[in-house]
Amino acid sequence: MPSRRLALLAISFSIAAISGCKTTPVIDTPAPVTPIAAPEPKKIRIGLALGGGAARGFAHIGVIKALEAQGIYPDVVVGTSAGSVVGALYAAGNTGFQLQKLAFDMDEAAISDWAMPLFGKSTGVLKGEALQAYVNKAVNNQPMEKLKIPFGAVATELKNGQPILFQRGNTGMAVRASSSVPGVFQPVTINGKSYVDGGLVAPVPVKFARDMGADFVIAVNISTQADVQATVSSVDVIMQTFSIMGQRINQYELKDADIVITPSLGKMAGNDFNSRNQAILAGEQAAALVMAQIKQKLEAKRRP
Repeated sequence: MPSRRLALLAISFSIAAISGCKTTPVIDTPAPVTPIAAPEPKKIRIGLALGGGAARGFAHIGVIKALEAQGIYPDVVVGTSAGSVVGALYAAGNTGFQLQKLAFDMDEAAISDWAMPLFGKSTGVLKGEALQAYVNKAVNNQPMEKLKIPFGAVATELKNGQPILFQRGNTGMAVRASSSVPGVFQPVTINGKSYVDGGLVAPVPVKFARDMGADFVIAVNISTQADVQATVSSVDVIMQTFSIMGQRINQYELKDADIVITPSLGKMAGNDFNSRNQAILAGEQAAALVMAQIKQKLEAKRRP
């Protein structure tokens, strides 16, 4: 009997020993996963290139309104002729709606100063000083380099036909030079050199927007088709000549733009200030038609 107890006791010790040898399973705790940050989108400098076209330039305001409504704001603005007028006022800090108010309040007489021909030798029927004063007053007499958005105005040196991009100095004078259509406005003398309308060399200044550092250029072409331009007066003939020349240059210039907006302005004449509201609406509508394309191209450009 004792031997049986001893045997049972030995078995119990053996079981206890075996149980004691069992190890608690170790569960590996996974190391914390550090989330990989999404790459930052590229910073794209948007350039707005505003073309010339006299009173048709009111359409630029509609384009700006449409862009702002979608949160698209240019980093640089460059304009030719009428585009330089709108561009300067925009670069000074006016919103699209403020530009529209300025347009509705504008009196054509306020920017028209008739020149009296001196012994038949006048080089233009308008001096342009009134336009210069209007622009300077609208931008609070700030020089170009002090405007809120980097701004450039394109003009043509009369002596050699070379283009020039004004980016510093008197804002109104640069706009006046950019807008001085030969035969309509007198040339503008700056630092001893005479300048005329920038439309002679850059009707829509896409290249100059690139030169100012734009990675993505939105060009606004408001030039009229030569076959719809009336030729009643000598001024009409001059504007017709500009239209023909501008179309040829634009065939090359506009190819370098990422987006070209062409407001439908029909037969609106360059001196038709009464149609400013229709022009602004045409600009809004034209921009809306390509808005999806603008966003898609901008998104593609911003991808790392």
